[in-house]
Amino acid sequence: MTTKAPSSVRPAPAQAAEKAAYAAVEGIPTAEPHDRDRLGYCVWLWLTQRRDSLEMAVRNAGVRLTISEEEAVRRIRESIRQQGLTP
Repeated sequence: MTTKAPSSVRPAPAQAAEKAAYAAVEGIPTAEPHDRDRLGYCVWLWLTQRRDSLEMAVRNAGVRLTISEEEAVRRIRESIRQQGLTP
């Protein structure tokens, strides 16, 4: 058992890609919160690397969505566009 306090976490800057990605998936309904975290990570990878399409990033996340994949992609794309990033 340790008596040390945990390390502090430094928040990402407001314009960081990871902030934009996780904000884009914030309102996406999923079966569990960890599914949304995984989706945010895949959207962040898509934003930073742009290897495949956003649709493929959502599909590869393997999340259990409670809405259709098409609706999730539409919402994410709209959120990214509102944040000033071009999908």
